[in-house]
Amino acid sequence: MFKKCALATFVFLAVVAICLSVCRQSLLHWGATPDEIISTMPGDELLPDSAMTSTRSIEIQTSSEKVWPWLVQIGQGRGGFYSYDWLESMFGLDIQNADKIVPELQKLKRGDLIPFSKSGGINVIEIKPEQLLVLAGTFFAPEGTKGYAARETMVGGTWVFMLEKTGEHKSRLVVRSRVAKFEPVWISKIFMRLLEPAHFIMERKMLMEIKKRAERR
Repeated sequence: MFKKCALATFVFLAVVAICLSVCRQSLLHWGATPDEIISTMPGDELLPDSAMTSTRSIEIQTSSEKVWPWLVQIGQGRGGFYSYDWLESMFGLDIQNADKIVPELQKLKRGDLIPFSKSGGINVIEIKPEQLLVLAGTFFAPEGTKGYAARETMVGGTWVFMLEKTGEHKSRLVVRSRVAKFEPVWISKIFMRLLEPAHFIMERKMLMEIKKRAERR
């Protein structure tokens, strides 16, 4: 009897573990194809060993030229992140999501800061108009290390957007996020597991809102 109960418990726990693993992979790779998930993207080399890596994508029924202006103006105090205002407020972020293209925010260049809050953000590492935007750095640079050079060498995370033209009036937006480990490593992994659902909710909303705005125009 004891052996049967032990076996049943083991099977139950194994099923739960498998279900959680499948659900987690679905969250981390929402909308992405198998090739997109395993492919190497620009910016991966900046943080080869991460605590969390996600790849998500969305098909947009308009040209990449009409998607890019919405993407290039992201940031706190800029065009926002097109996600849930109430959820962003819970994290203490004062973000207003733009519902129109702002001309003065379209001239983004390498080294520019993309703010996440009034305290800091991450920098543009690489930019190819209508194709690629690589953001990387650390939200808070140590005292005495200001500016792009400091943030470029201290990568706490990367956020990469790749825009691909898939037809005359069709494009695909792929976004990859990577977050660095911190000591002790096992705590950093637990922390990221707890953060992953919120990250999924906000990034999924962002992709859907960029799609809606771009297709509307």
